[in-house]
Parts: sequence; structure tokens; C-alpha cells
Amino acid sequence: MNPDSHKFPWREWIAALLWLALIAIESTPWFSFQNTGHMLYALLASFFGTVDVSRVSLANAVLRETGHVTGYGVLSWLFFRAWRATFRSSRAAAWALAWSAAAFVMTAAVASLDEWHQTFLPSRTGAFRDVLLDSSAALAVQILLFALWKRRVARAQEKPTVAVGD
Repeated sequence: MNPDSHKFPWREWIAALLWLALIAIESTPWFSFQNTGHMLYALLASFFGTVDVSRVSLANAVLRETGHVTGYGVLSWLFFRAWRATFRSSRAAAWALAWSAAAFVMTAAVASLDEWHQTFLPSRTGAFRDVLLDSSAALAVQILLFALWKRRVARAQEKPTVAVGD
């Protein structure tokens, strides 16, 4: 048995909680569509001078949606790592449905709570569409982790074994 198996995996959970805190900060009025649009406009105008407002608005929308996918995808991966570190019984295990399911459910719950929280803020709007986007990103990450694990298992089985005494 691993001597570290009885220790709580602080490092993995702290990483997930710090990322969760970042998502909570991004859910504040500071990161509303209007505020991020103003920041993006100022940034682009400082580099290029005159900037088309409609293009900045489109870029802002694309960046925000990309942020949803990236942010919740990373959160799902961090939750997976934390659950794996918490319940891993041996070093051989790299993937388990329970870890993946827990990571997905927790990420979807965070996405739901985040959008619900935004319905109480005048400068924000909670959208079910965003919950679906965030949950889809979380599911995609879990499918990717499963596919990587299956690939690793298949490669390990392809390696020829050498018999002792040959």
C-alpha cells in the first residue's frame, strides 16, 4: 500500500477550489458583457486606433463563449483529478466512471448555481443556454479523459511480452 494513501489530496482539491473561486469572480458585475466589452474595446483601440464597435461586440461574445467552454472544461478536469486522488486505491488506476461522473455532476452543479446567481445581479443575466454550454464542455472533457485512458490501455496491451527463459 502506498504510504501517502492515507493523506488527504490537498494539492488536487486546492487547485479545483482556486479555479472555482476564479469562476465565482468572473460571475460578478465586473465581468458583465458590457464591462468586458469596454475593456476589450479599450485594449484594441490602444493597439489599432479606431475600432469598429460591432466587431468588438462580436469578438467579446466569442471570447466570452470560449471562456465558458475553457473555464468549465478545466473545472471538470480539476474535479476529476481531485476525485481520482481522493479515491485511488492503487497507482495502476488512471480512470474510473465514479470519478468522471462526480466531476461532471459537480461541474454541472457549479454551472447551474453560477447562472442562477447571475439572475440576481442587475448587470448580469443567467441563461440556461450557458448551463448547457458549460455542462457540454464538462462532458466533452470527461469523454476525452476516457478516450485517452482507453488508448493507453490499448497501447499497453499491444506491447509484446518477453517470456523468461526464451
